[in-house]
Amino acid sequence: MRAFVFPGQGSQKVGMGVELAAASPAAREVFEEVDDALGQKLFRIMAEGPEDQLTLTENAQPAIMAHAIAVLRVLEREGGIAIADKAHFVAGHSLGEYTALCAAGAFSLADTARLLKLRGQAMQAAVPVGVGAMAALLGADIAKATALAEAAAEGEVCTVANDNDPTQVVLSGHKGAIERAIGMVKEHGIKRGVLLPVSAPFHCPLMQPAADAMGQALAATAPRSLAVTLYANVTAAPVTDPSDIARLLVEQVTGRVRWRESALAMGAAGVGQFVELGGKVLGPMISRTVADVSITSVVTMADIEALLKDI
Repeated sequence: MRAFVFPGQGSQKVGMGVELAAASPAAREVFEEVDDALGQKLFRIMAEGPEDQLTLTENAQPAIMAHAIAVLRVLEREGGIAIADKAHFVAGHSLGEYTALCAAGAFSLADTARLLKLRGQAMQAAVPVGVGAMAALLGADIAKATALAEAAAEGEVCTVANDNDPTQVVLSGHKGAIERAIGMVKEHGIKRGVLLPVSAPFHCPLMQPAADAMGQALAATAPRSLAVTLYANVTAAPVTDPSDIARLLVEQVTGRVRWRESALAMGAAGVGQFVELGGKVLGPMISRTVADVSITSVVTMADIEALLKDI
């Protein structure tokens, strides 16, 4: 069995998509459609920068999605495959969940771009700059990370945002609490804590205003039925009902990304091949989590050609 997975924020880089756009009309169409949907020259920022513009949450989120969908469209259009025939499941990390839903037909490309632009803006606006922070804990499992978060909170928000793999967990919350957590890593048996270069504390209760905004947006742009079953971030379980998907996407803004559990659940369901489209971030996490599976990252035209021989 095969799962297609889609990366989250942090996988963006200046120059992304340039080779695809030069080589494939199908990729160019994706980037043009996203530009039109957003009323901005997002692909120019993806291609040329500046980097600080690309890393802005409201640009990074639709950019990462557009890049992954461009890879998928090339596979579909020029490789003659349909994701419904080649994937048993889809999943995505945080914003990548929207990419997965676009790939599975729940949202149009234009609607996905607009939802992610709004999501990025709402997440940025939810907490004033400097109030929140996030930290990656290296050499931490979920038990150690949870204990550290509870110890560091001291009445502030400090919670597990991303359970990525058995060696990497991300905390999110008030800046003071996150800084306290970083200072306490050694006494909790954790190798290192690293402050992340993000502009807001994602996936924690401080994001409730953004969750409210997404609730309104998803009521206006409701998901359609899926061609492929999704493993949802907040439940690490399969979902196909569009009304459940809308609710889970709202919960995802403040909730934990249960990526380690999702990878284990897909492996237990029989997935033996994970294909990451548009990045090389999730593959290493999955390889540290699930034994005896093959992992393929597909970013370039050469990657696409190699996958088409194998699929």
